[in-house]
Amino acid sequence: MKNSSFSFRRTILGIQMLFVAFGALVLVPLLTGLDPSIALFTAGVGTLLFHAITGGSVPIFLASSFAFIAPIQFSMTEFGTAATLGAIFFAGLVYLLFSLMARIGGRDMLNRYLPPIVTGPVIMVIGLKLAPVAVDMTRNFDGSAALDGSALFLAACSLLTAIAAVMFGKKLLSLIPILCGIVVGYLVAMAMGVVDFSIIREAPWFQLPWTLARENGSFAIPRFDPAAILYMLPVALAPAIEHIGDILAISSVTGRNYLEHPGLHRTLVGDGLATSLAGLLGGPPNTTYSEVTGAVALTRAYDPALMRVAAVAAIILAFAGKLGAILGTIPGPVMGGIMVLLFGMIAAIGINSLVKARVDMSKSRNLVIASVILTSGIGDMAFTCGRFCLSGIGLAGLVGVLLNLVLPGTCEAHETQ
Repeated sequence: MKNSSFSFRRTILGIQMLFVAFGALVLVPLLTGLDPSIALFTAGVGTLLFHAITGGSVPIFLASSFAFIAPIQFSMTEFGTAATLGAIFFAGLVYLLFSLMARIGGRDMLNRYLPPIVTGPVIMVIGLKLAPVAVDMTRNFDGSAALDGSALFLAACSLLTAIAAVMFGKKLLSLIPILCGIVVGYLVAMAMGVVDFSIIREAPWFQLPWTLARENGSFAIPRFDPAAILYMLPVALAPAIEHIGDILAISSVTGRNYLEHPGLHRTLVGDGLATSLAGLLGGPPNTTYSEVTGAVALTRAYDPALMRVAAVAAIILAFAGKLGAILGTIPGPVMGGIMVLLFGMIAAIGINSLVKARVDMSKSRNLVIASVILTSGIGDMAFTCGRFCLSGIGLAGLVGVLLNLVLPGTCEAHETQ
């Protein structure tokens, strides 16, 4: 009886972890043209793969990465769905390189090649590049340039709700501001009569998400296009470094040093292979979720098995046809309002990483590196050679790494606690 009670409690706590991640998890595929139900499936399978590689010792949940939103949007337009998914597969393999670096030289080698003065501005570029997308989605319902007052009102409702949840929410509510904003925005949209429920009525209760996704173009058999791959590879810089911060954070929360056991090299491999698997299956790249780490800190639920429960729940939900249909009816301005907050927060995280590392911006060396990264990234500087094109975030990251290596002087290291 006690075991049954414990299992029920563990199930509820695990589902709660998925609830914390849910809003952000489905937001990425909704913005990039990939399928939300497939994203649920790849998040669940990716999390289980991560736990298998790390010995099930780290309370981490993997799901859709925000760093790839703009690159995937561009790649879907420029190279198509199949080539984009193939490029995501190879982007995950970049983590294996970082894993090798961590295995051989530890964090010292990572600080040498990817210090805060490189990763901070790159993260800022990711957020700032997305800003126009967020603003455009708040203007109207049909994607045109015309300004629609009702769309702005709806976007404001979702934005203000998310802000209120962040600032004034208590306990679990403060951990799910994105979900709160989407739910309130959706309810307001229903009251305004701008939600098309016919899609939900026609959707089956159970279906293979890949079937519908292939019909609407959000899934295709991955194809390995060299141009798309070379475009996507440098984007993995930021989330790979962000992974290290997340492992440090969960180590601090639980009081266990996961950098030593199971080791940073193993967690990086788990994260990278989960992303590669997601690309093969049609989902967005995966990353460690800070929201879930916050929930672990709040609830003191340190058992890694809870994340595996959340992963299984995500896999089951992926086959719920009605759920996928509901997600597809969310009006654009609702998501736009959320993105206004979210993309600005990504840029702010980049600034925060510089502050935490005490980067001295009065040094000419640091000013040069940050300035070139920001200008080349936000300005969409491009390097082309035949069909190969490296631009935007990817080029900015690569230029930052090269400048850090060739310019004289030392740089500040990543925060270690």
